[in-house]
Amino acid sequence: MDSVTLQDAPAPLPAPIADARPSTRSHHGDDVEDRYEWFRAKEDAAVVAHLEAENAYTAERTAHLEGLRGRIFDEIKGRTQETDLSVPTRRGQWWYYGRTVEGEQYGIQCRAPISSPDDWTPPVLAPDVEVPGEQVLLDGNVEAEGHEFFSLGSFEVTADGSRLLYGVDVAGDERYTVRVRDLVTGEQLPDEIPGTFAGATFSPDGRFIVYTTVDDAWRPDTVWLHELGTSVADDVTLFHEPDERYWVGAGFTRSDRYLMIEAGSSITSEQLIVDATDLRAQPRVIWPRTEGVEYDATHAIVDGEDVLYIVHNDGALDFEMVRVTASDPTGERTVVIPHRPGQRLLGMSAFRDWGVVAYRREGLARIGMLDYRTGGVSEIGFDEPLYAAGPGGNPEWAPPVLRIGYVSFVTPSTVYDFDVATRELLLRKRQPVLGGYDAEDYAQARVWAPAQDGSSIPISLVWKRSFGDAGEQPRPLHLYGYGSYEHSIEPGFSVARLSELDRGVVFAVAHVRGGGEMGRQWYENGKLLRKRNTFTDFVDCGRYLVDEGYTTPDRMVAEGGSAGGLLMGAVTNLAPELFAGVLAVVPFVDALTTILDPSLPLTVIEWDEWGDPLHNAEVYAYMKSYSPYENVRTDTPYPRILAVTSLNDTRVLYVEPAKWVARLREVGADALLKCEMVAGHGGVSGRYNAWKERAFELAWLLDVLGLADD
Repeated sequence: MDSVTLQDAPAPLPAPIADARPSTRSHHGDDVEDRYEWFRAKEDAAVVAHLEAENAYTAERTAHLEGLRGRIFDEIKGRTQETDLSVPTRRGQWWYYGRTVEGEQYGIQCRAPISSPDDWTPPVLAPDVEVPGEQVLLDGNVEAEGHEFFSLGSFEVTADGSRLLYGVDVAGDERYTVRVRDLVTGEQLPDEIPGTFAGATFSPDGRFIVYTTVDDAWRPDTVWLHELGTSVADDVTLFHEPDERYWVGAGFTRSDRYLMIEAGSSITSEQLIVDATDLRAQPRVIWPRTEGVEYDATHAIVDGEDVLYIVHNDGALDFEMVRVTASDPTGERTVVIPHRPGQRLLGMSAFRDWGVVAYRREGLARIGMLDYRTGGVSEIGFDEPLYAAGPGGNPEWAPPVLRIGYVSFVTPSTVYDFDVATRELLLRKRQPVLGGYDAEDYAQARVWAPAQDGSSIPISLVWKRSFGDAGEQPRPLHLYGYGSYEHSIEPGFSVARLSELDRGVVFAVAHVRGGGEMGRQWYENGKLLRKRNTFTDFVDCGRYLVDEGYTTPDRMVAEGGSAGGLLMGAVTNLAPELFAGVLAVVPFVDALTTILDPSLPLTVIEWDEWGDPLHNAEVYAYMKSYSPYENVRTDTPYPRILAVTSLNDTRVLYVEPAKWVARLREVGADALLKCEMVAGHGGVSGRYNAWKERAFELAWLLDVLGLADD
């Protein structure tokens, strides 16, 4: 390169160094100086300028990966059948399905008429074949025109198929405007309800819309009834929950007999029931709320009697299921499925002639058919050692088949219809993966890592066979974790992940405590004052994978998002030497500051998960001992860090990763921040945008692993 070019080249951007504007936080006799809390002023021009400077710096630091990002995006795109259709689901006189079209960001919702009342075999749809009688109900690409962000939070058609409601968010803050369309005339009706939460629904007769709204802390707190054709100002409050620890939701039973209203916290629930023919009637409580008791009721008709099947944990850690009469739900209970320690009963779906039970055993999600007469449950079996299966879209009350979704690390998303009479699994569709994908080229396995306290932590692994078996020699490894809210990380398939596996990376999931993979006690042992188990479990999994020869610290990257981002921040402080890089997506890394402030979105609800540090000095001290922002170290080098966030995220505010990165930079860490300026908790909208975002993250990850020059 000649001297003129060198002289004319722009100087590298310096890492953004934010102004220190100290403020003091005082609780329980503890004064904490916070130099970056001023980032919280979202409308402050200086905050926006700082975030834009972070984005510019990240763009420059990753500019050398542009080619790799493009290749990964092309790989994702090339493996995806861009013009495709979902498997139709029957409701009433129509088959409902979705279309995707090459070049379009968003899906198109369609329907076609059934051929006869006995037609339960969904039509096999092909992208290039016209569907007789097809109607386009909603084209997301049309609705998104003129908006940088677009998301649907509600989508439902009346039982008679005459009207559509849909909820739209164009900011990313998960506040949706519900609109109604006449599907006979195509006319947009004047009914428009702003500021709703996701999940609005029609009443069975199509006269009403039931929806929820949130309070200032973004807590769904009120259930409303809107009569079509009337002013929103006249909407009726069906239920309001004043307790800030509880959220609310509502929906109709599959039988269309009742509206169910639920109020729930992380540890307690209460349901109320309203006759669907008299929605303005006073709701009846099914079981009065009892602190620490969770339950979920569903309606069925057995021998001509209205009954409720209730899955609950009253004296049953892993839950049991009972049956009660709908007219007297607090009366006599008949135990249908007793408590079985180690088998976590998840829920029950009622149909006219049978029920479907979901549960977890040995770390896997399973489903079984419930015989109403005998109470017996017959499990639907699958062959793979690792998989996830559960009921799919089943809106009809009396179908002869059950729609099931199935997936594994190596088997793409699959749709089955289970013929209840013959017990035959009918394959309806498997997600096409283009480019010659063969599941036999990949392998999956589960191993168990010893934890510090003697527990065994399951680790799921998937890899490409041509590089040899995992564990034969140290390989680049991508370790993922979550570990909160009893949420289980299932063995799911990912097209984007193939770009890692095909470059020799082993992908692993550490099923740490705080998740739900191994039953309710697994969750209990990773929350509140046992939360540190989540973090030490992940570290123990990483060390096991090193000790057993799967990888080495300089060839391992960790990833987690949201509460899993808290996990990333915590393990980065606990064992920075164990990882070459850490990818933290919308990370909850300033947890103590957030949970101390009840005015912030969802804080009070979160006290059942993390504890209440505002009023409890022990909880305060415990959270302060692990909250990542509070515990950035000065005595050790950190791995490379990429934090990804969104300006309009209402669940984990952008301020948390922004503060964390600023603090990490103080101690010399190589930390990057990427902030989407128009997006929410789930990141950018639109499938091509999402692919580009994932390509950006994977290119950075591969660079850390030394695989960028592929």
